[in-house]
Amino acid sequence: MPSTPHINPHGAPIAETVLVPGDPLRAKFIAETYLEETVQFNKVRNMLGYTGLYQGQEVSVMGSGMGIPSVSLVTHELIHIFGARRIIRVGSCGSFQPDLAPYEIIVAQGACTDSRFVEHFNTPGTYAPICSWKLLKAISEEADRRGVDIHVGNILSSDVFYNLDDTVNERWARMGVLGVEMESAGMYAVAAEAGAEALGVFTVSDNLVTGEQTTPEEREKAFTTMMELALPLAALS
Repeated sequence: MPSTPHINPHGAPIAETVLVPGDPLRAKFIAETYLEETVQFNKVRNMLGYTGLYQGQEVSVMGSGMGIPSVSLVTHELIHIFGARRIIRVGSCGSFQPDLAPYEIIVAQGACTDSRFVEHFNTPGTYAPICSWKLLKAISEEADRRGVDIHVGNILSSDVFYNLDDTVNERWARMGVLGVEMESAGMYAVAAEAGAEALGVFTVSDNLVTGEQTTPEEREKAFTTMMELALPLAALS
């Protein structure tokens, strides 16, 4: 098994489907809560990674860190070095829309961004990062089976957490963007260039209009509906 400066499996397997929460402790929680016959494949820089079985299907989960630079290098290495074919981000996001309360689920059909990361792919125009239709269709069907309401649409992958321009959120919201996080546009672009599949699934952690919010502990452990929608995607052929 190869290794990189960021992932050193020491011979442990990495599955073709990898869930990538930003928080490595959320990766640990998913592995301990949902997976059987679990082995740890990474602890470099405390970006914890695990592989195990979910309902008999091999699946991996690994923390990606915060921001497009971090998730893009993890995504690149998982795909190009370790053979992953599906990268599914299970994260939290802030809502731009007043009717999207904490704990509601957003699935990112597309990912707007204020980052310049996608420019390095040197497309002859503006590239629009979008998810895998196959994964989007599958998670929509899984949500229907479980009776879970999901909101599908555009999110913003921003490089800026503390924005000095207090008009930014309203302007994105006016274009129908559902919420904001910091990773998916880069993940989608890396996966697309590699011919792999990617999907971003989010639990609303706070509403940036109403001020409703969850605690850090809830963001680590309480977003179980999102995880339970994403894990069955490992069974896709």
